[in-house]
Amino acid sequence: MLETTIAGSLPKPAWLAEPERLWAPWRLEGAELEEGKRDATLIWLKEQEDAGIDIVSGGEQFRIHFVHGFLEHVDGIDWDKKTKMGIRDNRYTVDVPTVTGPVSRKGPVHSDEVRFVRPHTDKKLKFTLPGPMTICDTIADAHYGSRPDMAMAFAELLNAEAKELEALGVDSIQFDEPAFNAFMKETVEWGVDALNLARKGLKCKTAVHICYGYGIQENIDWKQTLGAEWRQYEEIFPSLNNSDIDQVSLECANSKVPLSLIGLLKDKDVLVGAIDVASTNVETPEQVAATLQAAMEFVDPERTVACTNCGLAPLPRDVSVDKLRALGAGAALARKAL
Repeated sequence: MLETTIAGSLPKPAWLAEPERLWAPWRLEGAELEEGKRDATLIWLKEQEDAGIDIVSGGEQFRIHFVHGFLEHVDGIDWDKKTKMGIRDNRYTVDVPTVTGPVSRKGPVHSDEVRFVRPHTDKKLKFTLPGPMTICDTIADAHYGSRPDMAMAFAELLNAEAKELEALGVDSIQFDEPAFNAFMKETVEWGVDALNLARKGLKCKTAVHICYGYGIQENIDWKQTLGAEWRQYEEIFPSLNNSDIDQVSLECANSKVPLSLIGLLKDKDVLVGAIDVASTNVETPEQVAATLQAAMEFVDPERTVACTNCGLAPLPRDVSVDKLRALGAGAALARKAL
């Protein structure tokens, strides 16, 4: 009861990539880079275990970008053909690679990572993949002609990848879908269908992570436009509750999300974000426990998992470690209170 986990990313050590910078390029090359990725992963496995995290992950130390880390291994994408595109409903504009033909995996993408990580921990192992809608909101389309069609194509690739990871011993696979909070109408119309296809046939736990983004300025500015209550979840939770996904990961700490909306997920486990990733202030265990207890007014303790709001990648390493420890200690307090 009240297991703990993280949403996904953790900071890269300074010798691997520039600290406190989201999606910073590697500082190593070749064999040294691969060794560095493995070393960083081992560090974070140990930090999570020491902090009392029950469902651990590699902290995405093997990839620079949570979407491109997968797309780099997909055929049908022209990385030299850059298209200027508004991301997350034009929250920010970037030059993105372009899909120019049918997409297909060049081979297994993350299997070697799991083969490395799995023997190094006795804890349950979680692995994160980008969701199909978020992929479509991160790459330009010059082939399929519609986002729903492209999303279904990517969902098939993700499903094949997820099945391979499950076979290698992954206990939980999470699809990251921050685009769900930007395109609520489209989420209901086709986003959940694509998500169902991505997790089709999996027997391990499956989750979808829907947050309000990393603590970068563009997201902070966007949040200031959302008013006194953030009700995006209200439009999509009924569809998610009817989906094939087992768990829904959401943002609760220091947010303006009405926790009563969790009641719309009556048939799902809820990963309650009890750690604010947009602040370097470290929560006390008591604050974490209070967030969890407030959420449990609307979700049974048996269906509650203590989590972070989003990834911790842009934060200082020491702050992230302290936040992990606060999460573990806060969940222990809440568990004791039960």
